[in-house]
Amino acid sequence: MILHTGFDGSAEEMHFQGAQAGVERGYNVLSFDGPGQFGPLHREGLVFRPDWEKVVTPVVDFLVARPDVDAKRIALYGVSMGGELAPRAAAFEKRIAACIANDGVYDNAAPILAKAPAFYRETLKARFRAPQDVELDAQMAKAMKTNPTQRWAMTHGMYAMGVKSPRAYCAALLDYNLSGGVAEKITCPTLVLDAQNDLFFKGQAQVLYDHLTCPKTMIKFTAAEGAGSHCQVEASRLSNGRIYDWLDETFAVQA
Repeated sequence: MILHTGFDGSAEEMHFQGAQAGVERGYNVLSFDGPGQFGPLHREGLVFRPDWEKVVTPVVDFLVARPDVDAKRIALYGVSMGGELAPRAAAFEKRIAACIANDGVYDNAAPILAKAPAFYRETLKARFRAPQDVELDAQMAKAMKTNPTQRWAMTHGMYAMGVKSPRAYCAALLDYNLSGGVAEKITCPTLVLDAQNDLFFKGQAQVLYDHLTCPKTMIKFTAAEGAGSHCQVEASRLSNGRIYDWLDETFAVQA
């Protein structure tokens, strides 16, 4: 099992979000940070890149060279923004035998674009990408002053993407999606998780699931069972149990 987090997490966090549970189930587990994530970002200054298969392929190369790895049963598990990155990698790295997206994400920019009327979203994309837009820059700066969550997201996003303005961060984020037939390229069995009250990507899991043409499963987590938050952070044992139940069954069927 390969595990990685997303926008602002670390490889160490994955100990609780699947690594320990995988070892308890008898899996070999590798957790890593890719560009834009803690280790490579802080130490080497490596920022995010949308072609995540270029990140995962060297990890798979490392694993298949090990004698304790079954090259036909390599699963990839991505958390948060990793719910888009992991499926993106699985679409092109065909040695991935199973993929888990927690929570599933089809378009990382969708939450930002959803704040604008539908008819205006293409115009907003163009404004994000424009060389200059003084009015939009001022609006975003004002929003960051009044909304601490948005201020944190924009500030960290600029750092992790390697850009110098909130608008440039939004422009970069437009490239992190599975549109244009990318989701449809995934051929391995894929598990999409959906949290009822996801703070960041509500509705995105269903969009991803609907685009998948591979063998697919969706597991929905609810607030009533104490697991309705983003990536089920308050119910990791429940979430991990269901994930590994699915993976056990998937690999048993493949065998």
